[in-house]
Amino acid sequence: MKRLWQQTCSFSPAARLLMVNQFGINLGFYMLMPYLAAHLSHELGLAAWAVGLVLGVRNFSQQGMFLIGGTLADRFGYKRPIMAGCLLRTVGFGLLGWVDNLPALVAASAATGFAGALFNPAVRAYLAGEAGERRVDAFAVFNVYYQAGMLLGPIAGLALLMADFRLVCTVAAVIFAALTLLQWRALPTGDGYTAGMEHSGVLSQWRTVVSNRPFLLFAVAMTGSYVLSFQLYLALPLAASDALGASGPLVTSGLFVVSAAVAVAGQLRLTGWAKARWRPEQALVRGLVAMGLAFAPLAVTPRNSSLAVLASLGAAVVLLAAGSAVVYPLEMDTVVALSGDRLVATHYGLYNTVSGLGIALGNLVTGAVWDFALRQDALWLSWAALTATGLACAASVAALGQSGHLTARRPEPVPT
Repeated sequence: MKRLWQQTCSFSPAARLLMVNQFGINLGFYMLMPYLAAHLSHELGLAAWAVGLVLGVRNFSQQGMFLIGGTLADRFGYKRPIMAGCLLRTVGFGLLGWVDNLPALVAASAATGFAGALFNPAVRAYLAGEAGERRVDAFAVFNVYYQAGMLLGPIAGLALLMADFRLVCTVAAVIFAALTLLQWRALPTGDGYTAGMEHSGVLSQWRTVVSNRPFLLFAVAMTGSYVLSFQLYLALPLAASDALGASGPLVTSGLFVVSAAVAVAGQLRLTGWAKARWRPEQALVRGLVAMGLAFAPLAVTPRNSSLAVLASLGAAVVLLAAGSAVVYPLEMDTVVALSGDRLVATHYGLYNTVSGLGIALGNLVTGAVWDFALRQDALWLSWAALTATGLACAASVAALGQSGHLTARRPEPVPT
C-alpha cells in the first residue's frame, strides 16, 4: 500500500485524478452490473430474450462506439468526453433502478454503454499525455486502481442489495455525479487537455488511423489476449458449474475476487520485475505466454475430481491475472508509441473496437468448442484451444517485434 501511495504521488495532479476517477468508475459500474440481470428477470419479470436485449445493447453501445468516443476526444479535448461520459452514466444508472418498461430500460442501457465509449479512450489518452516517458509505470498504477474498483464494487453492491436494488442504482448514480463534478472542478485544462484536439476532418482522422498498418497488425494480434481474459466470465464459470454443481456460482465469485486481488497486490511488483529483466516486447510476449499457459492445468485435470478442478481453476485465475498484469501497461504504451503521439484517443478507440469484435467472435468459437467437447467427454479440447490461442497471440506479437512493426512511429506533421 505504501508503494502504491508513493508511486501515485510521483505523478502529476491530473494523472492522479484520472487514476482515482477510474477507481470510482469501476466501483460504481461493478456495484450495479453483476446484479442487473437478476433484477430484470426476477423483480421485473422480463423474459430471457428481453434481459439479453438490455445487456446486449449496453455492450454494443460501448464496444461499437469506442471509435466515435476516441474521435470526439481528439477533436474537442479529453476533458469534455470524460465529463460527458460520467454525466451520461449518472443518468443511465439512475434510470435503471427506477424504470420498469423495456423501451426505457433499453435506452438507459444504451446510455450507460455509450458513456463508457466516451470516457475510456479519453482517459487513457489523457493519462498517456500526462505521464510522458513514464507511461508504462503510469498504466501499471492505473490498473491497480482499475482492479481495486472491480474488487470492491460487487461487495458494496451486494451490501446495498440487501436493502433494495433501487438503492444500488441510486448510489452508483451518485458516484458518477460526484465524478462529473470532480472532473469539472479539478481536472486541469493544460497540456494533456489541448493535446487531444485535432483540427482535421473526421474522415481524415479515421484515414490516418486506418492507414497505420503496424498499429492495425498489433490490434489484431492482441485480440487473443482479450479472448483469454474474458474466459473469467465464460469458460471458467462453465467449468466450475460442470464440476461443482450448485457450488459453481459461489466458486465463480471467488475467482473474480482472486483475479482482482492478484492484480491489486502484484501489479507494481510484476511491472518492475518485468522491466528490470526484459525489453518491452519481450515482456509483452512472455506475459501473453503466461496467459495462454494458464489454461493448461485444466486440460489434464479429471472432471470427476472436484478438488482437483477447484485447484486448477485457482491456478488458472492466478496465472491469467499475473500475465494480464505484465501485459496491460506495455500494451497501452505500445498503442501510444505506434500512434506517433498523434490522434492517441482515436487509436485507443479503434483498438478497443477491434478487441470487442475479437471477444464476440472468440466467445462464439469458445462456446461452440465447449459444447462439442462436452458431448465428446473431452473438455481438454476447450482448454487446449485456449492455450493455443495464447501461444499464437504471443507468437504474432513476437513476429511483429522482430520485423520492426512495434517500433515507435515518428510524429507526422499536422497540416496547418
